[in-house]
Amino acid sequence: MLEKYLILSAILFSIGTLGVLIRRNAIVIFMCVEMMLNAVNLTFIALSKHLGNIDGQVFVFFVMTVAAAEAAVGLALMIAFFKNRESIDVEDINVMKL
Repeated sequence: MLEKYLILSAILFSIGTLGVLIRRNAIVIFMCVEMMLNAVNLTFIALSKHLGNIDGQVFVFFVMTVAAAEAAVGLALMIAFFKNRESIDVEDINVMKL
C-alpha cells in the first residue's frame, strides 16, 4: 500500500513542478508550489504510517506552518504588485524597482 501513496505523491509533485516551470501567472505558480508541498506531506505521512513512528507527522506540521506563512506573504506581495502594475504576470515582476 505504501507504493501507491508514493506513486501518487510523485505524480502530484511532478504536476506541481511542471506548473511552476510552465505557467506565467504568479497565483497559479503559488498554487503549484502548494501542490508540491502537499505531495511532500503525503510522503511524510505515508512513511510515518509505514515505519510506525510519529516523526513524519511532526514534519508535516512544520511544512504546513511554512506553507501558510508563504501563502500569506506571497499573496500580500501579489496584491501590492497588482496595485502598482495591474498585472500578476511573472515576466512583469522583473521591472519592479524601488
